[in-house]
Amino acid sequence: MTQEIPPPRREEATEADLAAVAAQLGRTPRGTRAVAHRCPCGNPDVVETTPRLADGTPFPTLFYLTCPRATSAVSRLESSGAMKEMTARLAEDEDLAARYRAAHEDYLRRREAIGDVPEIAGVSAGGMPGRVKCLHVHLGHALGAGPGVNPFGDETAALLAPWWADGPCVSPSADE
Repeated sequence: MTQEIPPPRREEATEADLAAVAAQLGRTPRGTRAVAHRCPCGNPDVVETTPRLADGTPFPTLFYLTCPRATSAVSRLESSGAMKEMTARLAEDEDLAARYRAAHEDYLRRREAIGDVPEIAGVSAGGMPGRVKCLHVHLGHALGAGPGVNPFGDETAALLAPWWADGPCVSPSADE
């Protein structure tokens, strides 16, 4: 039986979580504040990042999708033309456009609650609110914030096969 995507549950990132994220990304993660969502396998699949990295660089991506299987599945969806179709729907569907603007505002509110970074003020991620540019960001937002917040994130999640079905994407230990 396939598990459903669990609801978001923001947690402080442990050393084991950071090791898992490093293994998922193939590099040391930057600016990780917390685990925003866990895959049904138990590993982080979305982390919450700081809006300004340790070196002072502004970083607009609050919810960062880390699972390589989810990332690959989203990349395949993007290459199918999904973003172009989604963007076209924004011009045709006023309700969808309003919900997408609300997702943009939600993203900004959540990031600004962490820290004010004037260089990225008013800039969310993934093309919001006028176009759909990065489904990775939208899936990360939907997983980290929960269903009903980002319509294209929810749609992306619904379109993907369960990326966790074959078990954990990585199995690192905090000692590695």
